[in-house]
Amino acid sequence: MVQRKYYLAIDIGASSGRHILGWLENGKIRIEEIYRFENKLVKRDGHLCWDIEHLFGEVVAGLKECKKLNRIPVSLAIDTWGVDFVLLDKEGNLLGDTVAYRDSRTRGMDEEVYRVIGESELYSRNGIQKQLFNSIYQLMAIKKSQPEILEQAEHFLMIPEYLNYLLTGQMANEYTNATTSQLVHAESQDWDYELLEKLGIPAKIFGKLHMPKDVVGTLSEKMAAEVGFQTEVILPATHDTGSAVMAVPTTSDDAIFLSSGTWSLMGIERLIPDCTEKSREHNFTNEGGYHYRYRYLKNIMGMWMMQSLRREFRHKYTFEELYQLAYIGRYFTSVVNVNDESFLAPDSMIDAIKAYCRRTNQEVPETEGELLYCVYMSLARCYAQTVAEIEEVTGRKYTRIHVVGGGCQDKFLNALLATETGKEVFAGPVEATALGNMMAQMLKDKCFADLNEARQVVARSFDVKAVEGKFVL
Repeated sequence: MVQRKYYLAIDIGASSGRHILGWLENGKIRIEEIYRFENKLVKRDGHLCWDIEHLFGEVVAGLKECKKLNRIPVSLAIDTWGVDFVLLDKEGNLLGDTVAYRDSRTRGMDEEVYRVIGESELYSRNGIQKQLFNSIYQLMAIKKSQPEILEQAEHFLMIPEYLNYLLTGQMANEYTNATTSQLVHAESQDWDYELLEKLGIPAKIFGKLHMPKDVVGTLSEKMAAEVGFQTEVILPATHDTGSAVMAVPTTSDDAIFLSSGTWSLMGIERLIPDCTEKSREHNFTNEGGYHYRYRYLKNIMGMWMMQSLRREFRHKYTFEELYQLAYIGRYFTSVVNVNDESFLAPDSMIDAIKAYCRRTNQEVPETEGELLYCVYMSLARCYAQTVAEIEEVTGRKYTRIHVVGGGCQDKFLNALLATETGKEVFAGPVEATALGNMMAQMLKDKCFADLNEARQVVARSFDVKAVEGKFVL
């Protein structure tokens, strides 16, 4: 019997994390989820924070599960959301709390940055979409309110990089996630040291940028003893969207991708960044991808609004019941700007949607079906507008959209997407982020010649469904 080579993807999102083992079998990738855990924001000293100790404890618990099942991975890799980070002192100890991107501390920090460098000039350097929670504004908030922390800082690590450090004792900054900071120069593909100097942010805290497939190190002796085995820690595209886009199951340049989860990331892959004023006005971003590709995309609020509504509804509806409720409410005509700041972290999503409709002189949704259909249609219209803008900026037409990630299971939204865009829509794979994570490990292990071959294997390994433009109950 041939011994399987397991690759472990630890994929941590804003609400949960998973340990997923992958292996090659008969020319296909097979995967199995072996551990799942909760992630959520906690309030500390008036700020929304990540419980980083809890997260690391769960990372270790999942590794112990590998040992318990006797499925020892030859390597592991961790991906998370972007923009959030920790600062460490010279001993490698945490400085301050791990404040989350949904916290309000960045309010007004864009104006502080623009006093130093204008918005247009900033975009011309890094090509990153303005989001008030980007690391650049978080660092400015620290500089303004807790300058002593910045003065003590010796290291800047994004969340997956810090988890890697706790596992291995090695610090390594990774390119794809670093680009979400708005501090990486789009052309040099390195930290923008001139910008850092202008902003008064110490350049010494930023380490060499490594690429997906690079080795962080092996587990520290203490960690190997605790989990019961030794393995190698690899860098995937540590930004979860970077990993998800790697697993888009097509080699065609005629496709738009939609990575659908708590956030929706919609765009195309490019080899050259577009940092023009026209691109900035359309609010596109040029995030770093595998092998110095660029993910030219827009961040859209995504399933967060539906998830928030579901938590507020009195009845715990199944997803199928939510689709039925939305379908019943399809007579409702009000739409909202899903990217409006009022939807980022409201105390009540229901109240925020109603307030937006009142503010814009539209009919206010009253029933659960009306609320759901309002959000669904608003998202679909936003997707359609984004497709039109991609085609305008690039000067070309695209015929298909590939929806990947957990949100690709939403049959109602997929049908609206096909109807509103008039494009061919394909849904799957669901576990795109974990797949992209382990694809980087497999590419490092020379299982595939290149990314195109890996994507072809993904396409034949998982069920990718063509979407009908009409939803049927």
